[in-house]
Amino acid sequence: MQRAAVTAAALHRTWRRSLQVRVVTITLVLSSVLVGGFAYLVATRITNILLDNATSDVKERLVDGRDYAYEQIGVHNQAVEPQLKNTFESTAGYLAGGDPAQMGGVVVALETYGYPVSATSPAVDVRGVLDAALRQRVVDGDVAHQIRTGDLGDGPTKYLVYGSPVPTKWGQAELYYFVPLTRWDEIASEARATVLATGFALVLLLGLLAALVTRLVVNPVRVAARTAQRLSAGLLDQRMVVNGEDDLALLAASFNQMATNLQRQIVRLEEMSRLQRRFTSDVSHELRTPLTTVRMAADLIFAERDDFDPAVARSAELLQNELDRFESLLTDLLEISRFDAGFAMLDSEPTDLVPVVHRVVERLEPLADRLGVPLRLTAPDPPVIAEVDPRRVERILRNLVGNAVEHGEGRPVEVTVGVDDGAVAITVRDRGVGLRPGEEKLVFNRFWRADPSRARQTGGTGLGLSISVEDARLHGGWLEAWGAPGRGAQFRLTLPVRAGDRLTSSPLRLVPADEAVLLGQVVAADRDGADGRATRSGATSDGDAAGGPAGPGSAPATTGAGGPEPAPAQRDTRAEVEVI
Repeated sequence: MQRAAVTAAALHRTWRRSLQVRVVTITLVLSSVLVGGFAYLVATRITNILLDNATSDVKERLVDGRDYAYEQIGVHNQAVEPQLKNTFESTAGYLAGGDPAQMGGVVVALETYGYPVSATSPAVDVRGVLDAALRQRVVDGDVAHQIRTGDLGDGPTKYLVYGSPVPTKWGQAELYYFVPLTRWDEIASEARATVLATGFALVLLLGLLAALVTRLVVNPVRVAARTAQRLSAGLLDQRMVVNGEDDLALLAASFNQMATNLQRQIVRLEEMSRLQRRFTSDVSHELRTPLTTVRMAADLIFAERDDFDPAVARSAELLQNELDRFESLLTDLLEISRFDAGFAMLDSEPTDLVPVVHRVVERLEPLADRLGVPLRLTAPDPPVIAEVDPRRVERILRNLVGNAVEHGEGRPVEVTVGVDDGAVAITVRDRGVGLRPGEEKLVFNRFWRADPSRARQTGGTGLGLSISVEDARLHGGWLEAWGAPGRGAQFRLTLPVRAGDRLTSSPLRLVPADEAVLLGQVVAADRDGADGRATRSGATSDGDAAGGPAGPGSAPATTGAGGPEPAPAQRDTRAEVEVI
């Protein structure tokens, strides 16, 4: 049973993948049906013609035999048994040709109805072959025939039985011919075999022609597919061979032209990208020296600002703040250039993430106090150990918490840590302005701002979330976002516990539980596996667990870097710490 299932699966896979197999199979099936129907009609027609010929021949014999029997039997004025029997026997023997071999096994019988006189040549018992209904028709004066199967001495044989009445002066006799159809059956069988053999050969020929024709068409398509795969793998110099001037040659030439144009454009774009990365890196490095000089002068001025005029002192403070922001921007640009060039390296080590989160929250506490935003941290009691780069994880959390505080609108910001056997997750939840539909696809873009007119409180560069996404990807993790207008946003960072493992789930929900209850989607969230599938890296997926409409004119959305995940595991008991 298992072998049959494997074979069926292999055949199904071959059927789906091979155009040539489908064309040849369809051609063989249709041609088999057509040729089989034609062969049946031809064989039936030949059989009917042979049977009509045999019937006509026997009918002519019967007419001649009836006339002869009438002449022989008609001399008797009464049915005297000894004389009549001798006449019957001699007449039957004459009509049978004396020697049965001369008649091809034909049996002639003379019968009478109501008189005990009959004769058969050769002497066989015909009662097993002579049908009572046929004889009754002959007794009633009709000429009738019938095909019957019986044994008249040569084994079971199919006979054409033809009967005719023979009127006499004393009553009526009956003349029957039993003609074996063996020779006609053999001819019909040979004809059927010939037709079937011809049809089978024709079907094979059609299948071979279909295979050859489809091969001529499919081979260039396969070559084009392989060439396209090599092109997609980065082998931009791959081309198809152009043979002839037909449609396939035109396809190959067009494909080669397309590949050439794509290669030219890709090389151009790669060169532009390389120049752009090099320019960014060079500018960032070159600005370091003048920035250091300016920084030293600005620090000196800033330290002596109390001795200056208030306007000059304020200018010194502004200069110091902008230099800090400029320095952060250069640092972020250098980091982005390393990601773009593929030189970013991950320095993983077993790290307890709870102290890392505490450290981030404590460093952002002054900003939260200034903006009136309470910071709340929920973390497991036991250590949360994962193989990560603590510097990069701390940078991700600093960006997420800083953005949440800045956009929190004075409402609490909640940071939650969760862990299971394969992953560790950290969510940052705010209840500020939230994200409008479509913004979840832009939030991780470089230099993107939800509200360009909004003043930054943290002096950010606009590259924080972009760098965070790259840091998450470098860990093999996910960085995702959910938001709804006026109801805030939640960002979730999910990292594998062991470096190099592939994530399949997250311990924490992406959509907050209160939002799921508000939207009436708790049951759907549990059924779909907590978050279902979220939109990551700016590409739209099938939605989050609570990713349905958030209300009139709004739709909560998710975005980030990662892949689909099943339902999260239950969280451990946590201790809540409110940082005021």
